[in-house]
Order: sequence, then C-alpha cells, then structure tokens
Amino acid sequence: MGGKNKGRTGKHGILSDVYVELILKMQPHFFLFENVKGLWRTKKHREYYEELKSKLFQKGYLLTERLINALEYGVPQDRERIILIGFHKEFLVDNGKKTSVFGSYLEKFPWKSHIKYDKGKIFSQTWPKKTEFKEGRKTNQPKNIIPELTVQHWFNLNDVENHVNRVDFFQARAGLTKMQSVEEGDDSKKSYKRLHRWRYSPTACYGNNEVHLHPFYARRLTASEALALQSLPKEFELPEEISLTNKFKMIGNGVPFLAAKGVASSILSFITQ
Repeated sequence: MGGKNKGRTGKHGILSDVYVELILKMQPHFFLFENVKGLWRTKKHREYYEELKSKLFQKGYLLTERLINALEYGVPQDRERIILIGFHKEFLVDNGKKTSVFGSYLEKFPWKSHIKYDKGKIFSQTWPKKTEFKEGRKTNQPKNIIPELTVQHWFNLNDVENHVNRVDFFQARAGLTKMQSVEEGDDSKKSYKRLHRWRYSPTACYGNNEVHLHPFYARRLTASEALALQSLPKEFELPEEISLTNKFKMIGNGVPFLAAKGVASSILSFITQ
C-alpha cells in the first residue's frame, strides 16, 4: 500500500517469483515464505499467490499458511504478515510422517503451539487511545491492558536510553512544531504517528515518509527504540558504519525477533513431534 501496488509486475514483486524458482531448483527439505498480507487478501495479488503455491505443490511440497500478527508472539507491534511453509513429501516420509493424511495442506501443523497471546484477548483490552502531548510528562500505567505488549515495557526492557544506538535518529528541522502538535497515541495519519507509551506500536515501517514519534519527547524514534519495537534482545546492536537511512530501513524490513522465533519453534515442533 505504501508503494504502487504493482504486485508481480513491480521491481519488488518479482522477488517472490525468484524465491519460488530457487526453491524449485534447490529442492530444500522445507522452506518459509513471508510476505505482506496484501498478497493474501487482495484479489489480483491472491491469484498470483495461488499460482506460486500450485508450482510448489506440483514439485512435491505440502503447504501450510497462516496470517500471523506479531502481537501474538509477544512483540509490541500490530504487524500482520502471511507466512507460507512447505515441506517436501520425501522429507516428511523420511521423518516418519504419513503424507497421505495431509492432502495438499498440512492441516495439523502446530501454528498455535508457540503463540503467547490470543488475538481476541489482545484487542478486547481497554487500550488508551490518545493523550495530550506534553514534553517529558510521566503517566501511570492504566489497568486492563497487557503491560508486556506496551511500548514503554520494551523501552524499559531494552534500556533504550543507554543502548549504543540511542544516538541514531533523524534530527527535527522544520517539522518540530508539527511534532509538538500530535497527541500521544495519535497514529491516524500515514506520517507523524506518535506512539502511546501504554499501547503497542503500529507496524514499524520506516520509509515512504512514514515517521514514528516518541510518546513523550518531541522527536522521532531512535534506532535503539525501533529495535525494541521489533522485540530484539537489548544486546543486539547496529554497527556505526551503517548509514542512518539504512539502519531504519533494515529495522523496518526485518521480521520481529519473537515472531520469527515462534514460527521457527513451530517448525521444529512439527519435525520432531
């Protein structure tokens, strides 16, 4: 949605084709394919997606897919992605699986075995919406939320103010007045979304003029804060020689650490169970 919605004809869309062709050529035992939910939900892109799946099935792969939300795995970020996983039939047979019980899809894949929070429970909480912005103001944690999914929890957990990447952020110039006018928690616009400290973040996507503001400071997020929103361990650091633009591009393009770990653990459970 942030691009030109070209799908398979765009310069980024062809990467899906390249990836699938590599799978068909190299024949790995299993693979994981991750993409934005538009590939799965939008009609014209869904047709392309189904073509890719058909190619994989014809080459001996049994498939399973799920639209995941990073929040389910404990990431403080509302980030949906379609995950497609395929196992080659020969690999499954070699590991004692009876492929005849699966059909073309792996219906018994343990998707929920490593999920920490139910989506229904997450969205039924009384999350705070907007609060007047005041530089440096302290507020108390409200009730009826899940503290472990809040921006503030992860800022504290990763000690972002003492992290090596705390100095990496874009300095405000002409936009300072505009920043000060955005309420805490107002993420309704494409750009200049101010996070709420006692809520989870919208999708961490830094590019196409998307700007996320600190909950109670008149500035953009630092790289250390953005890394925390991706649920990376606080020991994770980005090298100094990487440009500021590329740091944020890398962070936004990455799969949240806890979501990746959860899906990987589900794959391991399926192979070893």
